[in-house]
Amino acid sequence: MVALSPIQRHRTHAVNVGGVPIGGAAPVVVQSMTNTDTADIDATVRQVLELAEAGSELVRITVNTKEAAQAVPRIHERLLLRGCSVPLVGDFHYHGHLFLTRYPDCAAALAKLRINPGNVGFGAKRDSQFEMMIESALKHAKPVRIGVNWGSLDEDLSTRMMDDNAQLAAPKSADEVLREALVISALASARRAEQLGMAADQIIISAKVSRVQDLIAVYHELARRSHYALHLGLTEAGMGAKGIVATAAALAPLLQAGIGDTIRASLTPRPGATRTQEVVVCQELLQALGLRQFTPQVAACPGCGRTTSTYFQELAEKIQGFLKAQMPAWRERYPGVEGLNVAVMGCIVNGPGESKHADIGISLPGTGESPSAPVFIDGEKAMTLRGDRIAEEFQALVEEYVQRRFGSSTHQKSA
Repeated sequence: MVALSPIQRHRTHAVNVGGVPIGGAAPVVVQSMTNTDTADIDATVRQVLELAEAGSELVRITVNTKEAAQAVPRIHERLLLRGCSVPLVGDFHYHGHLFLTRYPDCAAALAKLRINPGNVGFGAKRDSQFEMMIESALKHAKPVRIGVNWGSLDEDLSTRMMDDNAQLAAPKSADEVLREALVISALASARRAEQLGMAADQIIISAKVSRVQDLIAVYHELARRSHYALHLGLTEAGMGAKGIVATAAALAPLLQAGIGDTIRASLTPRPGATRTQEVVVCQELLQALGLRQFTPQVAACPGCGRTTSTYFQELAEKIQGFLKAQMPAWRERYPGVEGLNVAVMGCIVNGPGESKHADIGISLPGTGESPSAPVFIDGEKAMTLRGDRIAEEFQALVEEYVQRRFGSSTHQKSA
């Protein structure tokens, strides 16, 4: 059998964003974005808190009006008063150069500035307005993300490249030209920022597209041609299962190849739904790839004709909910508990084997099987549960296992 080696990360510069390291040897960072009107301070603070509590390590907010720019310092202050120090990233388009120069407190309150070179300015004003934004970043010692997006790509650049391509004996496809334009725009803008005085370790770049294969191709080129820290995200991924699957399909191959230092899932929330799903998707993706550990994992079988009872589904859901509810306290009391693996299986076909592979697992009786549920701890059968309180008894066993394995006395002895 071929041994799988750990994922080797693409070598990038390390960037400090409000105390959160991105790139270099740092773990891949999860970020998100609010969808509130930033000028609505109360609503924005509530949503930033919600995203941060869900596990977002950076939160981006739109700064699109003078009222939004004026609100940023107050949002930052409110968050600090609530004990939330999550770094805020300002998202600037069109008038960012004006907001950053006219409202310096806005720039000071942000941990990073996001600049889109495709709409920072047009015509002769483009270069000067880009320079104004970089100068503001330098003045306030803020890193920048230079984020190009094929929905707002520099029209002059893309038109020129399309015209040049048309003159070739064997022209490339329009998609190939656009992908190359994205790469050139991002790298040229990053290098211009360096010429203006920014260090390479103050720059993160991104190139957002909405099609999976295009995103993968663009980021492989960015990784091949530079060592800037890279932010990954499939833009306009969509709603529900479609958005989740598309995001995972795009980001997983890149992360597996060691490409990407920070990620976001650009999901469209259902009306009235929480914004935190994009955080959970990023965490689940990183955990599935073995790059980060955020919460204990529960392996559960999908069920089949051998498991016509819903009991194992209910128990799996109950254990998953129990672990999630305990994590805020457990994270403080039991270092390493994020790596716990629990199995809740529905019958004897794969149940005992899967339970042996978990740290602690239970194999429930399937249809027609004897009403007993063997429990396996650290690969060994520990006991068999019977009766009407299997769920409660197994939950107690999980809590006891966590205390014994991850308790402070255990860690002190191994330290």
